[in-house]
Amino acid sequence: MHVPLLAWIILFVVIIGVLTFDFFAHVRKDHFPSLRESAAWTIIYISIALVAGLVISLTLGWDLGGQYFAGWVTEWSLSLDNLFVFVIIIAAFKAPREVQQKIIAVGITLALVFRLIFILLGAALIEHFSWIFYIFGLFLLFTALQQIREGSADAEEEAEYKDNFFVSGVRRIFPVTPDYVGHQYFAKIDGKRHITPFLLVVVAVGSADVMFAVDSIPAIFGLTNEAFIVFAANAFALMGLRQLYFLIEGLMERLIFLHYGLAAILGFIGAKLIIHALSTNEIPFINGGQPFTGLPETSNVVSLGYIVAVLIITAVVSLLVSRRRQKNQSNGTVQNHPDA
Repeated sequence: MHVPLLAWIILFVVIIGVLTFDFFAHVRKDHFPSLRESAAWTIIYISIALVAGLVISLTLGWDLGGQYFAGWVTEWSLSLDNLFVFVIIIAAFKAPREVQQKIIAVGITLALVFRLIFILLGAALIEHFSWIFYIFGLFLLFTALQQIREGSADAEEEAEYKDNFFVSGVRRIFPVTPDYVGHQYFAKIDGKRHITPFLLVVVAVGSADVMFAVDSIPAIFGLTNEAFIVFAANAFALMGLRQLYFLIEGLMERLIFLHYGLAAILGFIGAKLIIHALSTNEIPFINGGQPFTGLPETSNVVSLGYIVAVLIITAVVSLLVSRRRQKNQSNGTVQNHPDA
């Protein structure tokens, strides 16, 4: 289905309006949000995303609406993995607590711009080269294996931050002040303009999310080919990421099986992409250039149900097991205490 230009305009107006309100009415004042504040804003952003899905369903059809909801849940779940990286980056740059939410907000805004470029490029590739589904599918299966390896106990290592290409380039070009200057991006030292660590950590967060887009965008293209739906799902998932960061900051270390849950989701979508590629095959050396017939393809409802079920099971099992481990550790500490 061709999405009318008016829908794109309304989407951009809504996104810009929400971000503008967030920046000027909330993030502008430097402070570390309380748990209650983070919970309230998380509920607000989830509500906005759900209302957007309802509007899409009523105006563009329930088929696209179903694709949006499946895509939004997928992007939201993959965004949880971003939060682990954000914690590492912000800790590595020793960002003051009162400017942390502004760092994430600006970084996510930059990421939205870059993701739009990636999405339009991906949509163009899919429209002209159907074999791209093979590449997307295999890449997601490989990423799923990486998630399993990261989640395995044998592969657990102390996470350390290392500058990526973007941050290294900024460091080489511009001198950096030794300390933060509030939330200012630039400062003068001895009459010479320097960038501050605040700007550097914003670049680090924004570019890190761009790296995650390499995984998440092929994943959502496994659920829908419509660029409008892909961008809408990405935008509404990312916009609530700042509030979610502060809400579950203390819970992230307890989501011990998150990598396995993400692996199950990415593996499912990867297999779905490959099946779709086989059913529309045009590559000469595969089945003589003819599509395979009779292959099972899952509906949007089934995909959405599977993704939600995996997330719920992953969260519940993670919290139960981590609680048991903490209880066992505390019991062991008491027994080993010299006064016990």
